[in-house]
Amino acid sequence: MSRNEIREILTKYKNIAVVGLSREPDKDSHRVSAYLKENGFRIVPVNLFADEVLGEKSYKSLLDIPPEIQKTIEVVDIFRPSKDVPLIVEQAIKLKATYGKPHVVWMQLGIVNEQAAEAAKKAGLIVVMNKCMMVEHNRSF
Repeated sequence: MSRNEIREILTKYKNIAVVGLSREPDKDSHRVSAYLKENGFRIVPVNLFADEVLGEKSYKSLLDIPPEIQKTIEVVDIFRPSKDVPLIVEQAIKLKATYGKPHVVWMQLGIVNEQAAEAAKKAGLIVVMNKCMMVEHNRSF
């Protein structure tokens, strides 16, 4: 994916479901999400074990998010091990089929799952793999 394509994603889409957003401030998912929130992005935390992260209500999965919020999600940002990605992408595909969104599945730095990426692309999603949204935002702006 080119730098221009990434810049376009970061400019165009501002509503992000962060799957694996940790309550721990020293974790990458927390730092990156805090940065994104400070830079004008709306964060929807997805964490099995948290009720709230960064002052936002947290949900157990993408499908547990209330429909009125689901239909606003434009990017699914994944901070989970690569082996967990297919289930998350499957949920993102269900949302896309229902609402026409999200538009992007973003696998953070170190996260790669070619099979899930292929499924997402077939469903019409843009896929970014092995890149940090914060790093790319810093680089672009």
